[in-house]
Formats: sequence, C-alpha cells, structure tokens
Amino acid sequence: MIRAVLTEIGIFLIPFAVYALFLAATRSGLFARSSWPVAIVARLLLVALALVIVGLIGLAHFSGAPPDSTYVPAHIENGKLVPGVEK
Repeated sequence: MIRAVLTEIGIFLIPFAVYALFLAATRSGLFARSSWPVAIVARLLLVALALVIVGLIGLAHFSGAPPDSTYVPAHIENGKLVPGVEK
C-alpha cells in the first residue's frame, strides 16, 4: 500500500519538478517568490491533480486479477510455503 501512495505522491510532484527545472534552465530564480505566482501554482496544482486521477484510474483498470478469478491463499505443502496465486 505504501508503494501505491508514494507513486501517487511522485506523480503529483511531476508538474512542480518540471516547472522547477524550467526555472533552473532559464536562470529565473528558482527560490524567488516572483517565480511562483499564484496563477502558475494553481495551474500546476490542476495538472498535478489530473495526473493523479488518471494514475489512479489506470491503476484500478490495469492492475489486479481478472474479475472472475479465485485467490488461493499461501499455504504449506510438504513442509514448504507455497505462495498465494490467482486462478
């Protein structure tokens, strides 16, 4: 679960990182307040939220087992642990 949360946080931070790289490349004062106007930050926030929503939908749609599959939990056979599988 923590991997999924960290992945979504990383996806959320992508637009801000790209803008910071743009500021660094143009030497526009990365840490100057004037380089981060409210309108730009609002647009970055909207793009970040859209990316997170698309990421969550993609994760829900393309991951996991098929709908009619059956999960067989991990168990012991002949003294050895057999991992769980989707059937």
